[in-house]
Parts: sequence; C-alpha cells; structure tokens
Amino acid sequence: MTSTTASAITDAELDAVFAPIFDRIAAGAVAREVDRRLPFDEVTWLKEARFGALRVPVEFGGYGASVRQLFRLLIDLAAAESNLPQALRVHWSFVEDQRLAEPNPRRERWLRAVAAGTLVGNAITEPGVGAVDRYRTRLTEDGDRLLLNGVKYYSTGSLFADHILVAADRDGERVGVLVDANAEGVTQHDDWDGFGQRLTASGTTEFTDVVVAPDRILGPGYGVAGPTYGTAYLQLVQLAVLAGIAARAERDARDWVSARTRTYTHASADLPREDPLVQQVIGRLSAAAFTARATVLAVTDILDRVLAAGAEDHGDLAEAELAAAQAQLAVIDIVLAATTQLFELGGASIVSEQLRLDRHWRNARTVAVHNPAIFKARAVGDHLLNGTELPFGWSAGERGAHVTDQVTR
Repeated sequence: MTSTTASAITDAELDAVFAPIFDRIAAGAVAREVDRRLPFDEVTWLKEARFGALRVPVEFGGYGASVRQLFRLLIDLAAAESNLPQALRVHWSFVEDQRLAEPNPRRERWLRAVAAGTLVGNAITEPGVGAVDRYRTRLTEDGDRLLLNGVKYYSTGSLFADHILVAADRDGERVGVLVDANAEGVTQHDDWDGFGQRLTASGTTEFTDVVVAPDRILGPGYGVAGPTYGTAYLQLVQLAVLAGIAARAERDARDWVSARTRTYTHASADLPREDPLVQQVIGRLSAAAFTARATVLAVTDILDRVLAAGAEDHGDLAEAELAAAQAQLAVIDIVLAATTQLFELGGASIVSEQLRLDRHWRNARTVAVHNPAIFKARAVGDHLLNGTELPFGWSAGERGAHVTDQVTR
C-alpha cells in the first residue's frame, strides 16, 4: 500500500485551525511548568481539533496532510509546549503504519477512529534488564484467552491516550499489541522524574493479566531486525521538539530584552536592545532556531518520498535513516548551545524562577539523550566508511550472559 505526497490541504488552512490553539497552549506553559500540571486540557483542545488526524487520508475523515506539513506543525506545537509533540510521538508512527497497510476493515476502522479524535500512546521501553535480547512483557495463552503481563517505563503520552501500543514477546517473537488505556489490568503512574520534559507523562505502566483480542495484535513489534522507516520517523519527532524549543527560547529571550531597561556601566549602549553585543546573541539564537527547523524539514521531504513509495525499498529506507541520524547530530549541538547562550543576555535576574527560562535547556537536554548521539555518530561514521548497515531498531537494556529476569531501573 502506498501513500501520497500530494497534500489535500494547504499550510494556510492548517494554520487557521491550529495556530490559535497553539497560542492558547503557549499562554499557560510557564504556569504548567511551575505547578507541574500535566496538560490534559491542552490535549483535549488538540483532540477536539483532530490534530491526531493530520496524516489520516481525507477519504477516512482526516486532513490528508503531508509529512512535511505534520512536522512543520509539530515544531510550532513544540514552541508552544515542548512536552506535547513528544507525548504524541508514537501516535504518528501508528497512523503511518495504518496508511501503509494493505486495505482491510481493521485498517479502515483505526484510521476512522483516529480521524474522530482517538490518540495512541506507547509502552515500549522496559526497566532493568530491558529488551536487548527480548521483551520481558509477554503475551501468553491462557485457555482460549491471550493475556498480557509486564512492566514498562518511559510510557510517553499514554496517560493522555485512548489506546496504548505495547511491545511484547510472544513465544520468542516481538509483537505489537494495542491495548485500551482503561482496560482492566492496566495501571499507569506519573512517576517520570527527569529534570526536563516533566509534563510528557513518561511514567511506568503495568499490565496484569490484560485480556488481548486477536485482532489487537498488530504484527511485528518495535526492534525487529531490518530496515524500517519508523526509527527515522520517531527520531525526527524528537528533533522537531528541539527545533520548537529553539524557536521558543529565541522568542522568550527577545521579549525579555525588548522590555528591559537595566544595563551595566560598561555596556555598549544605554538600553540592552540597542547593545550590539546583545543584538549578536539574539541573532545567533534566531540562526539556531532557523537552522534546526530547516534541518528537520529537509528530512521530512525524504520521508514524504519514501512513504509515498510504500517504505519498502532498502536503499530509500537507508537514505531516510542516515538523514535523520545526521540531522540529530547537528540539531542537538545547535539547540543545546542556543539554550545556554540566552543567559548571556542578562545578569542574575534572567535566572529568575518566575521566568523559567532554564526549562528550555532542561527540556532540550532531556530530549537530546534519547537514542544517544555518541552511538549514532559512530554508526554513521561506520556506515559511511565501511558500508555497515545502520542500526534501524535499537533497544535499551543489559547485554551479556549476566542478563536475568530482574526488574530494576
């Protein structure tokens, strides 16, 4: 099944729908950070506008947006609230999988459900031993029933979701299982304790004898060997978050400087906004935001083409994976530098807790540790020098003979 790069809607039409919602979300960003209030209301606003249906084809009730249009909006949403695009990360790959599937009633049912507002979260990563060799979360037979049991961590966005895509082991095979978020036996915890991206609901999810219908087994699970579009796609969502953080950091810094009258006896101008040194910092921040955005959108053009061709050609998939990896290595450095440089604009007052400008660096630093760049840089170099295949599916956990079934973080 192939998708199409031709968009059924214009950028202007999308902006007319979502820009006012993003502005409304941005208005409460600092207060949510201070209160550590999960953005349930904000997710509801997005659902009501059917944000999750951006990539659903028009014939199934969606917007029919291109990959480029989706990621343009994800960057803008991240500038308003960086936690939200990350919380929805796996939702987009779920929709993409449905788009690519052969026509069948189940595919149409899920596409129409997403078009009506359904959101999908995830439960992939496991604590402790993890899933380097296999998942400890298991789908087993119990008479005529299938039962899901296990513990997941970093279940990003699942507290906001209607369904949870769970990566599990079934007799040694990795499978994806779609579970209702409110199903009996599902317990979710908001216990994510990272210093950034605090509102992504990236906590622990427990599955205890959750009954799974056969039609909720969606095929191979995350981490199956072989080329895929999915890892580049998922990585690019993180980069869109970084690009949005850079945009908001530049905007916040510019607003702060524009209103400021205090300066120093040895400054180059009477007002900070007229000081050439301050102007230089703002210029660099704007360049970082521009470069991060342009880099992300450049990769979306490749993904649009790959998905339009059915995401089956190994050469195309390798091109997309390489582009996303190279973009990751560039965008991380650019955005982390920018979110540090903004503090050069002022004295002690710029670190006020009321401003929470530190959230930009904390959030960027947290996003940047996903799929660590040091391993990705080596993989890119090995690929370019020796033709070694890129690691499309990566799993975290313990390696070697000492691996047991212990469950620790």
